[in-house]
Amino acid sequence: MAEDGPQQLQLEMPLVLDQDLTRQMRLRVESLKQRGEKRQDGEKLLRPAESVYRLDFTQQQRLQFERWNVVLDKPGKVTIMGTSQNWTPDLTNLMTRQLLDPAAIFWRKEDSDAMDWNEADALEFGERLSDLAKIRKVMYFLITFGEGVEPANLKASVVFNQL
Repeated sequence: MAEDGPQQLQLEMPLVLDQDLTRQMRLRVESLKQRGEKRQDGEKLLRPAESVYRLDFTQQQRLQFERWNVVLDKPGKVTIMGTSQNWTPDLTNLMTRQLLDPAAIFWRKEDSDAMDWNEADALEFGERLSDLAKIRKVMYFLITFGEGVEPANLKASVVFNQL
């Protein structure tokens, strides 16, 4: 059998739950409620079903998006939304304008082990990650959990080809 050419090296980078940042954003919501204040105009407050994840780019250059690797260990749905490079979580509140479109949505149906997803949007979002990696060492994601899943049920990563 003839080979298709040299095999491309792949790099898998996990999305990791940022418990400290998620807790910090939840405290912001509680603080506003306790003081009877409203959020800043355009501020994105963390909802109970949302958590903050991070991806640490172990390499920033010469990356080409290959695929999402998302697994739910039970039926449910997750929506993965990226945040723009302008958000500095330790200095500023997250604003809705800093959320990137499109979001990638993944779900697992009852009586199925297979994952489904909104392929076109997930692919477009993934391809943007290669560009964002060039200017960022870390990227943050807002992940919304639905239909009975929570962070413990999710394993997610992004696979890149090294060019």
